[in-house]
Amino acid sequence: MAIITISRGTFSGGKTLAECLSRRLGYCYIDRDVLAEKAATARVSQRDIRAALEEPPVIPGRFHHKRYLYLALIQAALAEAIRGGKAVYHGLAGHLLLKGAPTLLRLRIVAPLELRIRMAQERLNFSREEAITHIGKMDQDRRRWTQFLYGVDWGDPALYDLVINLEHISIEQACSLLISMIEQPEFEFSPERQAEMNDLVLASRVRAELALNPFTSNLEVDVEASGGAVLIRGSLFEQVEQVERVVNAISGGARLTIEDLAPAIDA
Repeated sequence: MAIITISRGTFSGGKTLAECLSRRLGYCYIDRDVLAEKAATARVSQRDIRAALEEPPVIPGRFHHKRYLYLALIQAALAEAIRGGKAVYHGLAGHLLLKGAPTLLRLRIVAPLELRIRMAQERLNFSREEAITHIGKMDQDRRRWTQFLYGVDWGDPALYDLVINLEHISIEQACSLLISMIEQPEFEFSPERQAEMNDLVLASRVRAELALNPFTSNLEVDVEASGGAVLIRGSLFEQVEQVERVVNAISGGARLTIEDLAPAIDA
């Protein structure tokens, strides 16, 4: 009952592999469009989320709080979507959005440029030059977004559990390899791991609701959950009571610990 995240460059075969895994395993298939639909709210539309996923900001420093809001919404939506395991996600920074999730297999797919060019030409009816330009732009956007969201290099192999090069391995072979991996005991979705997943969902939901609530939307906090108890750490200034109300409404009165890092104001 693994959770598989697939990171890939444009036309590297990641989508096809995700579809193969979903079909053969009976897993839920989640892509960028599904995530945008689940993350959208009355305040932030699907169009806003989709644009944010596709178009990284030119000047990241000017969009710091918007980054926080989008990240909170996307993470909460993805965590809820994969709550029960048996899910395949291919899209932006899934392995980072789900950091700490149990039974997570973080996969990176690469393919030779010539193969990617041919795929782009066939699917989009591009010339060779158009295909090269398109691939370069999309890869650069993904690299910039990962840097924008997490400050890490999208292509760093240390971020993944497995990197597969499709130059000499077919999609079906890669799919079979991954299936044999997740059949190992390490990927069994035990009750303890389900509890860990429930904590991840709770923490991400609390963070998203705090980012949306008009009385707490200016805050940027770290949220952790363990055994259903919630820990919030950040500069809350004079908004502790508002934070408590939001958390209680979501968690049904779970034990809440707050570490207010705001500097004390002398009377």
